[in-house]
Amino acid sequence: MIIGYVAYLVAALVVVMFLSAAIRILREYQRGVVFTLGRFTGVKGPGLIILIPFVQQMVKVDLRVVVQDVPPQDVISRDNVSVKVNAVLYFRIVDAERAVIQVEDFMTATNQLAQTTLRSVLGKHELDEMLAERDKLNSDIQEILDQRTDAWGIKVSDVEIKHVDLNENMVRAIAKQAEAERLRRAKVINADGEQQAAAKLVEAGKMLAETSQAMQLRYFEALHD
Repeated sequence: MIIGYVAYLVAALVVVMFLSAAIRILREYQRGVVFTLGRFTGVKGPGLIILIPFVQQMVKVDLRVVVQDVPPQDVISRDNVSVKVNAVLYFRIVDAERAVIQVEDFMTATNQLAQTTLRSVLGKHELDEMLAERDKLNSDIQEILDQRTDAWGIKVSDVEIKHVDLNENMVRAIAKQAEAERLRRAKVINADGEQQAAAKLVEAGKMLAETSQAMQLRYFEALHD
């Protein structure tokens, strides 16, 4: 009796283990890359997936957009200014087979590629361009990354530069430059004002002279009469 109960329990455990190894359920945003005896045999999902235990293995892949922070990178601009730049990367898998087979760790590989591309692209631009033309730089970086990750089955949809941080000495230098520019503009405005005032004084002097001459002429005419 006890032996039969134990045998039944063992059989039930084997069935449960077999089913747990054979049955997979994938959500709408998931796909399964299936290998049979180590060879790629297809991409399955979403829904119920049946595998042959110990013969087939499945690697689960998420198709949703991934948001990654690109850590701060030391960049030297074309005009030799040292800055730290970080960014946000948006990408998703569009080909599950290539994302699993063509690259060992697509998450790490994509982030590393984003770091090197960020340094390479920004290093070709001057500091003023980094600060004023972020939309164009974002687009350039996104296009390069999208082309290079295509072989991995990845679509880079967007790149956003978050911060361009200058060292303290450079911040002070820029502040001095801005102050000098403000003073220059103030002097130009004052000079323009003085020039306009002088022109008005000359004009007023001419009017007074003309008025004085007219009054003298009338005076002589009156004496003559």
